[in-house]
Amino acid sequence: MPGCLAMATLGLLLAACAAPIKPISPAPPSPAMARTKTPGEAEARPEAVPRPTPSGKVKIALLLPLTGRGRDVGTAMLEAAELAIFDGAGRDVAIMPIDAGDTPERAIAAVERAAREGASILLGPLFGPAAAAAAQAAREVKLEMVSFSNDEGVAQPGLYPMGLAMRPQVTRVAEYALSRGIKRFAAFSPSTPYGDQATRALRDAVASRGGTVVAAERLPAAGGDVSAGARRIGAALNDGAGGATAVFLPVAGASLASAGQALRDAGLDPAKARLLGTGVWDTPTIAAEGAIPGAWFAAPDPARRADFERRFAAVHGKPPHRLATLSYDAVMMSARLARLKPGGDFSAAALTDPAGFQGLDGLYRFRPDGRVERALAVLEIGADRVRVVDPAPTSLDRPSN
Repeated sequence: MPGCLAMATLGLLLAACAAPIKPISPAPPSPAMARTKTPGEAEARPEAVPRPTPSGKVKIALLLPLTGRGRDVGTAMLEAAELAIFDGAGRDVAIMPIDAGDTPERAIAAVERAAREGASILLGPLFGPAAAAAAQAAREVKLEMVSFSNDEGVAQPGLYPMGLAMRPQVTRVAEYALSRGIKRFAAFSPSTPYGDQATRALRDAVASRGGTVVAAERLPAAGGDVSAGARRIGAALNDGAGGATAVFLPVAGASLASAGQALRDAGLDPAKARLLGTGVWDTPTIAAEGAIPGAWFAAPDPARRADFERRFAAVHGKPPHRLATLSYDAVMMSARLARLKPGGDFSAAALTDPAGFQGLDGLYRFRPDGRVERALAVLEIGADRVRVVDPAPTSLDRPSN
C-alpha cells in the first residue's frame, strides 16, 4: 500500500509540474530579426541571448519530433524529461519543448525559435540528418547542441550526438571476445549502410588487437535465403585452424532468428562459435526469443535504468521507449551545468569535461570533435534472462571508441 501511495503521489506531482510545459511550434523569424541580404549571402541569425525564467531558472530547449514519423518517440522523451525535472533538475532548469518535426527544415526553425525564447543550450533534435542541417544555425546563434542521434557521422565541434553509437558497442564486445581467447571472427551483417559500418568497425577493432576477420557475408533482404552465406561462414571458421571463434550478427527480430538457425544448420557449434551483437539486442524480450543463447553484446547496464523504467511505467501506464533515457540524462546533465556558475556554464569546455557525466545509461563524456565515449557493459543472453558478464568500466580513461 505505501508503494502504491508513493506512485500515486508521484503521478500527481508530475502532472502538476508538467502542466505548464507545453510544446512550442517553430515559427518563421519575426520581421525584427530579418535583414536585407546581399546576393549569395546566407541569412544572418542574431546571437542567442539566454534569458532565465522569472524564478531564475535556466531555460533549456528540448527539440523533439512531437509530430511526424517520430511522434511516439518524441512524446516518450518529453515525458522522460519531465520526470528528470521532478527528480531534481527542476531546481535549476526549466525545459522548453519545441516541436522539431521530422525534417531538417523543421529542426532549423526549432533552433531559431529556441534562440528567440532565450535558451541556454539545445537538447536535440533526434534524427541525424536534422541535427547536421541545424548545426550551422546553432553555431550562428552561439548555442551548443547535444543531439539524441546515434549517428557519429554528424558529430562535429558544437554538435554532440549522445545516442548509443554503433562503433563503441562493436569495439567493446570485440575486445571482450579477444580477452576470452577468441582470435578468429566472421561478420554476417545486413546489406545496408549500417551493416557496412558495423563490419568495418569489427575489422578495425579486431585487427588492432591481433585478431582476424576470416569471412564477411551480407544478409539478404527480408525473406531472402540466408543459407548460402551461413555455409560460407561455416566453411571459413571450420577450416581446421582450431580455437574459439565468433560470428558478429548485428541484426534483430526475424532476421536474427533465421540467421542464427542458418549458422547452426551450417555446422557451427554454438559452444565454439560465439555469437556477438550490438545494442539492437538490448530489448526486454531478447532472451525469451530463444534464438541465440550464450551470445554477447555491449550495452549500458540495464540495472542502472530499472528504477527509471518502473517509475515511468507507474506514472504513464506504459514502459518507456528505449531512447527515453537519453532525454532524462541530457536534462540532468544540463542541471549540473546550470549549477557551475550564475547563469550556468554551457560552453564547449564544460560539455567536454574529461570527467564526463553519470546517467541512466552509465558514464559518458563528449570529445571536442563531438563524438561521445561511453562506459559499456558486456551482457550475455541466457535461456530466460540477460546477465552482465563484464561490468562497465568505472572510468573513461580508456575510451571505448
